[in-house]
Amino acid sequence: MKKNINSDTNFNSNRFMITKKAGIYGISGNIFLLLIKGLVGFLTKSQAMIADSINSAGDIFASLMTFIGNKIASVPQDDNHNFGHGKAEYIFSLFISISMIVVSAKLLVDSISTLILGSNLHFSWFLIIVSIITILTKLFLYIYTKNAYKKCKNILLEANMKDHRNDMIITTFTLISVCLSFFGIYIFDSIVGIGISIWICFTGVKIFIESYNVLMDISVDEKTKKDILDITHSFSEIKKIDNIISTPVGDKYLIFITIYLDGNLSTFESHTLADNLEKAVTKLDNIYKTIVHVEPI
Repeated sequence: MKKNINSDTNFNSNRFMITKKAGIYGISGNIFLLLIKGLVGFLTKSQAMIADSINSAGDIFASLMTFIGNKIASVPQDDNHNFGHGKAEYIFSLFISISMIVVSAKLLVDSISTLILGSNLHFSWFLIIVSIITILTKLFLYIYTKNAYKKCKNILLEANMKDHRNDMIITTFTLISVCLSFFGIYIFDSIVGIGISIWICFTGVKIFIESYNVLMDISVDEKTKKDILDITHSFSEIKKIDNIISTPVGDKYLIFITIYLDGNLSTFESHTLADNLEKAVTKLDNIYKTIVHVEPI
């Protein structure tokens, strides 16, 4: 059975629209949080809140990269890009990861400096209010982006989803540090700033590795490879499988399979079997296209 081309086109269109909306919501929400966190952080001299506001600036960049990367990736294939522009998702997610690592390094230096030299944090109810607003805003963005990611498995959405989740946890610790400052405990503020920087760096490195692997044409995962072998072995006419080569195309894979058939089969019979194998393998969810090469034996 052939894939429904119109169905695939509609899926890709919906996929890019879902990612676009998530990017717009992310940009809007993070600009709002940057303004209120930055203002209150500098007024109260809270290192954790200042770190949190800088993190929001990085979040704006991440959401902007999601929007731009998604727009480029949505461009269909052409004569110069035979498999479309899907890898733009991974290029821009790479930018997001690098920005997260750079921001985390700056935050780490500032927080250690504050830990050594002392904190000027003053308790303020504004810090409490901003922290609660941030947690609620990020909870909404996390739930929305998580649902969007489940629908289309876009790495840009995955990066944003994890970022929103991390922000909720980070701001929760910021809220704890503010509450402790009410009792004259200020060291936790700097410790939270250090924790924030390490968390951002860890997340950035994970996204970097995932994006890098795809851009360097990482092979299909072992489970999918086993599924491909199972499908291939189901064809009794196939005498031998030489190799299976794969390369990422956007969020899916292009598969090359070399099979050996009885040399006495007619060209028509060999090509018919190869076509059937291509269709069967391409039905797998994460396969973009399958190309089968036939050798006589």
